[in-house]
Amino acid sequence: MIGVLNSIPVIAIGSGWLAVEKPEGLSVHNDPENDLCSRIQTAVEADAILQAALDYDPAFGVHPVHRLDRETSGVVVLACSAGVFRYIARLFEAHQVEKIYQALLHGRLETGAPEQGLWDWPLSREAGGRRNPAGTGKKMSCRTRFEILDYSAHYTLVRCRLETGRKHQIRRHAKLSGHPVVGDARYGSVRAIAHLKSNGFKRLALHCMEIGFVPSGDSKALFIKSPELPESIRLLFEKDKAISAL
Repeated sequence: MIGVLNSIPVIAIGSGWLAVEKPEGLSVHNDPENDLCSRIQTAVEADAILQAALDYDPAFGVHPVHRLDRETSGVVVLACSAGVFRYIARLFEAHQVEKIYQALLHGRLETGAPEQGLWDWPLSREAGGRRNPAGTGKKMSCRTRFEILDYSAHYTLVRCRLETGRKHQIRRHAKLSGHPVVGDARYGSVRAIAHLKSNGFKRLALHCMEIGFVPSGDSKALFIKSPELPESIRLLFEKDKAISAL
């Protein structure tokens, strides 16, 4: 982390862009003055030195080149100029950006050896709910690769790499696997959500850990990494893991 802007940790900056760590519960955009982009833009416009370092274009402002759900935390890349926005957005559209997440899933996800696999259930453009996570209407090809990192008494910690970018893709694929993301009010069970909340866990256990892309004018990929899994997720897993050790 290289600093904090308006309570938002800044992980990396470059010419025309910056990467921040979005907290859960905060919208990326569409909530003027309160969303991630509004808060970062306000901070940048108050700092002339930072504007120069970012090559900030005040006529463009700050805009996201990709999205995270309000409930999801982690790395978000924001553009500060129209040219950089178009460049990075094209990389996302061409699937030339590495997108790595960590998620805590309900139950014990089994794949055999090696401890990795692929979820490739087709999904509709619009997300469904817990009764129909694949959604209605035309289904499109979707691919989520996952690696099992660890188990606890009731949960599985996984690393997920998105090869496509459908709405709620990890959350929907996890639900279709029979192991929904912990704390997922949309796809998880009502009973599980109530139990978690009664024990003080009130978020979605999904975090964007890493974004990788080749910046404009460079030949080498840049990997922007979150410092660590959020404390609330980590503590829930460690506490549950201690149960399995008894």
